[in-house]
Amino acid sequence: MEFSQLRIFQAVAEEGSVTRAAERLHRVPSNLSTRLRQLEEQLGVELFLRERQRMQLSPAGKVLLDYAHRLSALHDQAVAAVQGGEPAGDFVLGTMYSTAAIHLPGLLARYHQAYPQVNLQVQAAPSGELLEGLLNHRLDAALVDGPPSLAGLDGVPLCDETLLLITCAQHPPVRSARDVAGKAVFTFRQGCSYRMRLEAWYADAHTPMGRVMEIESYQSMLACVIAGAGVALMAESMLDSLPGRDQVRAHRLQAPFDHAVTWLMWRQGMCGANLQAWIDLQQTETNNQPSEAAVSA
Repeated sequence: MEFSQLRIFQAVAEEGSVTRAAERLHRVPSNLSTRLRQLEEQLGVELFLRERQRMQLSPAGKVLLDYAHRLSALHDQAVAAVQGGEPAGDFVLGTMYSTAAIHLPGLLARYHQAYPQVNLQVQAAPSGELLEGLLNHRLDAALVDGPPSLAGLDGVPLCDETLLLITCAQHPPVRSARDVAGKAVFTFRQGCSYRMRLEAWYADAHTPMGRVMEIESYQSMLACVIAGAGVALMAESMLDSLPGRDQVRAHRLQAPFDHAVTWLMWRQGMCGANLQAWIDLQQTETNNQPSEAAVSA
């Protein structure tokens, strides 16, 4: 069993598809399929249950995936150790969509410049899916709505966010959820922490949310609100970056629903050279920009 085979197996298991795993690894699907069959023949077990277009892990595959995660982490630690503790190898960072758009570009550019030997991969998703990815070893770290509340996770804050409810420009002031009762709500899918905050805001006012319309981009949410189709919640920093922001009316939610803190989180005991380099860079960036944090608070 070769380490490269384990990397392929791990990618297919996480993506649930040979085609998507091939795109992730920049390989052709036929090559991955061949290597997987060879691995199964060597081990004498089926690692996947092949069901139509998706591949599900078999019981043996689930056992191997746990070992693959541990071996992958050891591999990266070994590379860093023999290179004097310098960051190198794969580093998979998860992030919320708004954080990826607003706060990551500068950090990513500086990290790439400082550590060219690191293969940094960024995956955007709602907070719930990112936390699941951390616990399942798919991610090395993730920028999520915090602070850490799950056992086994550590973290440091990145930035404060002010949360705004946006309505059409002609809407009167929103002082509570009752002022937007029955209106359609545009939001990300289940697992989005901002969606959960909005649901809690409605519940606190004993007001049911209107029909939930799931949309996967803030630009589309804004366009729908401009058209008068409903309301949406987003961070002030996100709204400020979007063309058309002057065509909606922004309402700050009532405390404690008006404030969120984005945290970098990782599994306890799994802070290797790559992650430590990111933490150091992030904290330097945060310390050098106190005024931005004050504006967001």
